[in-house]
Amino acid sequence: MRFWTLFARNRSAVFGLAILAAVIALAASASLFFPDDPFRLVGQSMSPPGANGFLLGSDTLGRDVAAGIAHGARVSLLIGLLATTVAVAFGVVLGGIAGYFGGFVDDLVMRVTEMFQTIPSFLFAILLVAILKPSISSIVIAIAVVSWPAVARLVRGEFASMRNREFVQACHVVGMGDARIMLREILPNCLSPIIVTASLMVATAILIESGLAFLGLGDPNVMSWGFQIGAGRTVLRSAWWVCTFPGIAILLTVLAINLVGEGLNDALNPRLRGRT
Repeated sequence: MRFWTLFARNRSAVFGLAILAAVIALAASASLFFPDDPFRLVGQSMSPPGANGFLLGSDTLGRDVAAGIAHGARVSLLIGLLATTVAVAFGVVLGGIAGYFGGFVDDLVMRVTEMFQTIPSFLFAILLVAILKPSISSIVIAIAVVSWPAVARLVRGEFASMRNREFVQACHVVGMGDARIMLREILPNCLSPIIVTASLMVATAILIESGLAFLGLGDPNVMSWGFQIGAGRTVLRSAWWVCTFPGIAILLTVLAINLVGEGLNDALNPRLRGRT
């Protein structure tokens, strides 16, 4: 209850949550409102919005833009959540080990992390998807690989600051093992910044997936917002709606997730809670 009270004080976060809920509802009901395959050629090509039964128009091949946006919401959210989950899990494990044990282990993990961070993220993702061949799984892996270092550095700092606290020392005195201390005592105290960071990573993952699909590196068997924009870029002047509406969908979704992330930070950050 207190969490929602603090979250609701940020009106922008509540607005973002409403938009995000609408996107999730659209993704969940895509098959209900648009039961046909979004790749199916259902009518005249390049029909403007409202013409020939197309709510948001049709693309160059006669595919329904609205159907593509609805089904593409599933792909974007799915990839964003899966990639973030993998990246957070990997980053928490490595960052926790580095921060807790310190010394040589910390140096090794941080050098590997820095090596990954020196490579431009999007270019690295393009390289990985090109090597693995475009598919949902390869895109998830690529996004996770370029995203985990930020989580690892965050968790490493949190664990390093807590490993010498009194409650951790008390756990050592009573004979608790390192794994138990890390999982049951330290990690729960680090969840707030991890959750906030993860929420923002979902938005980044959606942008990376859209960029990959725009370049033709998306899964060719699924409809996505980036694929729609890429398919309509050659007719941007004559059929603006093909790119515009998927672009708006990406903009609103990413904006909503970032606003929700700010709200989570306000509600979970103990320093900000102390000011209220």
